[in-house]
Parts: sequence; structure tokens; C-alpha cells
Amino acid sequence: MRVWISQHTQALRAALRKLAAQRASNLLNVLAMGIALALPAGGYTLVMNLQSVAQRFSLEPQMSVFLDPLAKPAEREAIERRLKSAPGVAALRFVSREEALKDLRRTEGLAESLAALNQNPLPDAWVVRLGPIPPEALETLAAELGKLPGVGQVQVDSAWARRLAAMMAIGRLGLAVLAALLAAGLVAVTFNTIRLQILTQREEIEVCKLLGATDAYIRRPFYYLGALQGLAGGLTSLAILAGSLVLLNRGVRTLAQSYGSSFELAFLPLGDALAVAAFAGLLGWLGAYLSVSRYLLEIEPR
Repeated sequence: MRVWISQHTQALRAALRKLAAQRASNLLNVLAMGIALALPAGGYTLVMNLQSVAQRFSLEPQMSVFLDPLAKPAEREAIERRLKSAPGVAALRFVSREEALKDLRRTEGLAESLAALNQNPLPDAWVVRLGPIPPEALETLAAELGKLPGVGQVQVDSAWARRLAAMMAIGRLGLAVLAALLAAGLVAVTFNTIRLQILTQREEIEVCKLLGATDAYIRRPFYYLGALQGLAGGLTSLAILAGSLVLLNRGVRTLAQSYGSSFELAFLPLGDALAVAAFAGLLGWLGAYLSVSRYLLEIEPR
């Protein structure tokens, strides 16, 4: 175990020496990785904040269940029980036909027209406020309620829910494609960096092989070099994202205050930030692994 730890410690030190020996080129590589990773990380942060805004302003869908004027008391009670037991229902409010007429009379321009009516044409209704529910489940629930005896009509206010779900789905898909492309680019950058390192140290590698060094001993520093570059790129992307949010929040706070609210873009949770850094390190290691596997086999002692 001590030997294993000693070998990895030596490899890590060798990788750090390589980073320090070529600071300018390594710094540019890390900066390029950081910018590439900051794009999908920023998109993910934006989607996360949009979801927060939706929850903040309680954008739950609503459903209005209008009762048939000829509905029997038993049917009305059955409808109420079904609504209370329906999945996703957050709150119920009964609106009598008299209350609905009073609310309608408060609408500008309708008071005179309603006064000319001999009788109240509005039905009793249940206003249902729903919690987070997929648009498909919402439509299924509305269709089921519309078939109940005593129900005249079911009106669903789900247009916003469909738009929001579609926007979020498109956003997540776009982020996944962008992240995959940029991840491939990061692997390619690391692949080329390690290739140049191998070519630069060709004679040193040949000497090590002549002295009996194993492939694992020779490969190990390059793996650490790729992983360290990837990790540094991930941390750089988080720094770029944090700086961008600081600048953007100046305008966001001003805009929110103009609407009498307080809101600002939040940074990634700690777990997500650590995942970005770890994923970047893994991509760097992968690029190094592919490069070492490709080019180290070509080097044999003469």
C-alpha cells in the first residue's frame, strides 16, 4: 500500500512540475476549457433560476368545474368528494352562481348588460388550484371529471403549463447537446496537450523503458496532468460563471425592483458546482488516457 501511495505521489509531483514548466501554454488551455464549460454550466444555471421563478410566483395551473344547473345534491356531493381525492389538487374553492354574478358585475362595462338579464345565467362552479402536475396528467384529470354526472363543463387553464414544459424540455435538450459537444472539445484539447508532452519527452520515455520502467509508471504522470488540467478548467468555469452572475444581478435586481419584487440569479448549489469540477477532471483524464494509449505504444527503445 505504501509503495502504491508513493508511486502516485511521485506521479502527481511530476504532473505539477510539467504544469509549472509550461505555464503560459497550460494557462491558455485551462482558460479555453473554462470558457467551454462555462457555457453549459451557465445554461443550466439559467434553467434552474427559471424554475425558481415559476415556483416563486406560484404558477400552478387552475381548473374550473362548472356544475349542471339540474345536478342533484347527491351528484354535487360526489363531485366534491372526487375533487378532494384527485391527485395533484392543492386547493378547492366553491363559487356559487350568485357570487360569480357579483364578481362579473364588478367588471367594467358589464354591469349595465347584466342588469338587463331577468335571471342569473351562471352556474355554480368549483375552482381547483393544482400543484405541480404534467400537462398530460392535467388533461387526463379534466377528461375524467367531465364525465361525472352533474358536471356541465370543465375548463382548464393549462396553456402556460404546456408552454413552460415545452420551453424547459427544449432548454434541457439544447443544453445536453451543447454539453456533449463541448465535452468532446475538452477531451480533444487534453488529447492534443498530452500528445505534445509525449513527443517532447520521447527520449526520456525511451530511457525509462530501457531501465525497465513499466507502462503504468510512465503513463501515470500524464493521467494526472490531464486530470489536473481538466479540474483547473472546471474551477475556472465556475469562477467565470460566478463573475458573470455578479454583473448580471445588478441589472436583474433593478428590473425586479421596478416590479416591486426582489429577485436575483442564484449560483449553482454546492453539490452541482463540485460535480462540474469533478466532471471536468474526468474529461481531462479521459483525454489523457486516449492520447497515452495512442502514442505511447509508438515509442520503443532503440
